[in-house]
Amino acid sequence: MKKVLVVLFAMAGLIAEAQVQSPSPSPAAVVSTVVGLTDVKVEYSRPKAKGRKIFGAGTEFLTPYGQMWRTAANNGSRVTFGDDVKFGGMDVPKGTYLLLTIPGATEWTVILYKDVAMGGDVAAYDKAKDQARVTAKADKLTEKVETFTIEIADLAENSKSANLQIMWENTSVKVPITVDFDAKVMKSIEASTKVNPGNLYQAASYYLENGKDLKQAMEWITTASASNQDAYWMWLTKAKIQKALGDKKGAMESSMASKAAAEKAKNADYVKMNDDFIKGLK
Repeated sequence: MKKVLVVLFAMAGLIAEAQVQSPSPSPAAVVSTVVGLTDVKVEYSRPKAKGRKIFGAGTEFLTPYGQMWRTAANNGSRVTFGDDVKFGGMDVPKGTYLLLTIPGATEWTVILYKDVAMGGDVAAYDKAKDQARVTAKADKLTEKVETFTIEIADLAENSKSANLQIMWENTSVKVPITVDFDAKVMKSIEASTKVNPGNLYQAASYYLENGKDLKQAMEWITTASASNQDAYWMWLTKAKIQKALGDKKGAMESSMASKAAAEKAKNADYVKMNDDFIKGLK
């Protein structure tokens, strides 16, 4: 009898643990990237349209205009910033926020909400807990997006901004995210160049690209390039700094040195870049 009971209990435990597994109607998704030096991550669920009317005026739409939406399925969407940022031009401290929206025909209200524990229960919304509330233009897409999608799009060439993009059905909404990494870079330059002089090239490049003290950049790149005559990338950067300082003769000499080193290394890209640079000096 005891053996029978043990078997029955074991079977009951297995039945309790066993669950039918099937695909979620709104699968979980994570999108993340680095904007400048700032980690940006979005965690959300992705419902499908399934022939339903998504955005519009009236109760027949899944997400009617003028009503707050959790901006995804299940527990809504969460956005995490690794550093302080500007969201739609508003200051937002680093941390995790719920992403709430109020859709409209031509523009949406997009909200970063501090009480993450609220989840998808928008009935518990308290405006006093808004961290940021911005207005964003609603654009029409030429192709239908069947599955709700959030992206971190349009990364700027200077790495200082990107767009948080929301897309579903035929609607796209973008909110700019702007970061400031200069203080971090300057602190890193101060520390790293003391420890490793090999970092002088990166420091000089940053100063050149961001319009900082070019004389200091020239000191750094001169030291860096002198220790490596074959570093064609350093010599071209030196030429660019010299040009910015008004030293065309020096820029020509440095670019010629860069081209010679690039030819020796059989790097056709840098050979061409130097040819183009030299033409621009004449």
